[in-house]
Amino acid sequence: MIDYGQLRTLPQLFFDQADAYGDASYLFAKRGGEWHGQSWREVASRVAGLAAGLEAVGVTAGTRVALISENRPDWTVADLAIMVAQGITVPAYTTNTIDNHVHVLSDSGASIAIVSNASLAQRLLPACETVGIETVIAMEPLGEAVPDGIAVHDFEALIEGHAGEAAMARARERALAPKREDMACIIYTSGTGGAPTGVMLSHGNMICNVMGADHFLRGLPGLKEGEEVFLSFLPLSHSYEHTVGQFIPMAIGAKVYHAEGLDKLIQNIAEVRPTIMTAVPRLYESIRGRILHGAAQAGGMKEKLLHKAADIGARRYDDPASLGLGDRLIDPLLNKLVRRKVRERFGGRLKAFVSGGAPLNPDVGKFFIALGMQVLQGYGQTESAPVVSVNLPERNKLDTVGPPLKGVEVKIAEDGEILVRGELVMLGYWNQPEKTAETVKDGWLHTGDIGELDADGYLKITDRKKDIIVNSGGDNISPQRVEGVLCLQPEVGQAMVYGDKRPHLVALVVPEPEWLKGWAKEQGKPGQDLAALRDDPDLHKMLMAAVDRSNMELSVIEKVRRIVLPDEPFTIDNAMLTPSMKIRRHVIKQVFHDRLEGLYGR
Repeated sequence: MIDYGQLRTLPQLFFDQADAYGDASYLFAKRGGEWHGQSWREVASRVAGLAAGLEAVGVTAGTRVALISENRPDWTVADLAIMVAQGITVPAYTTNTIDNHVHVLSDSGASIAIVSNASLAQRLLPACETVGIETVIAMEPLGEAVPDGIAVHDFEALIEGHAGEAAMARARERALAPKREDMACIIYTSGTGGAPTGVMLSHGNMICNVMGADHFLRGLPGLKEGEEVFLSFLPLSHSYEHTVGQFIPMAIGAKVYHAEGLDKLIQNIAEVRPTIMTAVPRLYESIRGRILHGAAQAGGMKEKLLHKAADIGARRYDDPASLGLGDRLIDPLLNKLVRRKVRERFGGRLKAFVSGGAPLNPDVGKFFIALGMQVLQGYGQTESAPVVSVNLPERNKLDTVGPPLKGVEVKIAEDGEILVRGELVMLGYWNQPEKTAETVKDGWLHTGDIGELDADGYLKITDRKKDIIVNSGGDNISPQRVEGVLCLQPEVGQAMVYGDKRPHLVALVVPEPEWLKGWAKEQGKPGQDLAALRDDPDLHKMLMAAVDRSNMELSVIEKVRRIVLPDEPFTIDNAMLTPSMKIRRHVIKQVFHDRLEGLYGR
């Protein structure tokens, strides 16, 4: 067991675990169609060598080092090496434009950048040239398109040129040098409401989070330290994956596989067979849609059995006493014919899906639980390093985000805002003391979220303070709740509702891609993508019917009266989704303002 009270830094945690697990496999990536792993000892040697190499190219105490890479073992190596060299990691998203990079690099004052490949360097190097960064470290060759005045160092050469016993001894010594309250990284928020802001996180902030998560994980049935398997696919540059996908597995000695990308995620899950997965609600919504779509395409008995398993499982969750004799007799058969096959699609050994980053619709969570999968919803934000609370496996309340983690206090302010206190609360916003003072008062983090605590101390989120829609009648409406209900319909992939200071709600609706393709083919439509079908009256009628079904579950003020379709889905590339797949309302409203407003003129 780790003595979290005695830990000073995250690199200390890593080296202690490397000593404990030695030659056991730790970090994995796929090359040439095969998964290749590095042992704890090998990773430790690489961290020590790179840390010495970073010092050689100018990293000193407080140097900000930008890190731009897809998820891969060397992301962890670089992050730890920067901290060992007393630098401060500044992760940046791989989806950043040149302007995004310029903002992060200039705002953070980064003087060195680490980049993984030539593709990402195409957007990073012009930004480095703009802000005056002269030193770039590349994990792979960058080709010839390097601007004059920028020196590119080879990542592997730095490691090989500085690794050895002396580097390891120095790395272990330097891992103990910082204080627990010293800054470890500056993570830029996703920017759902404007330009990203740098959040300063200390070693202690994240160690507190790891301690609480470690305590939570030990409550999972069958958890075995040193034997768990994580699949990392959310961006490591996001605070959720940075802590939950990197440092928490480290704390329990887990193996970490780095997914090839979202497009190969389902394939990677089947290959890796993870025991614990962390993801955002959008993934669970998508997987649920795929399962239902596949059953609908198969039709017949297969579809009937799936729906029967989901129905009985959901009723068992709500009230086990509601199951009749027939239900109890057929349920064991459904375990074999349906639930076991669903579990096998996810590798067959998942102990839990952990959901965070945005609200999970309870019906989505219930769907998976009904099919034999454990989904535990949690809550947090970058400013809390990031996890505040998570549901417990022995008492999982899907309409809540669980009780606070060990070491975390939560209370509700008079206006309903959720306040958080503990070592996990950020040091502050980088270069923004006034915003910091507004957000952290008397040690309490003002989250900007609205919620309540139930009788068992479980936290329930009702909305974002800034996202609440106030209609022309003065009613407060939660857009996230309405959007969650809309997205349960098989025809709906994404939605954003609109209606501030208006008499009723309207919505921007994106059809579910697979459903749209199948529907267009059945109807003999000339095109099968959204751009070609956006104004098709038959498609509009189908989607409005789906909205009307959703309206039956909504109150009068929540009902969506009219809809409009965009030209393309919300994506990270078009800046309408954050890297953690939350919709960026301000961007979508700006792009579609006239079309949404036009719905009120009909």
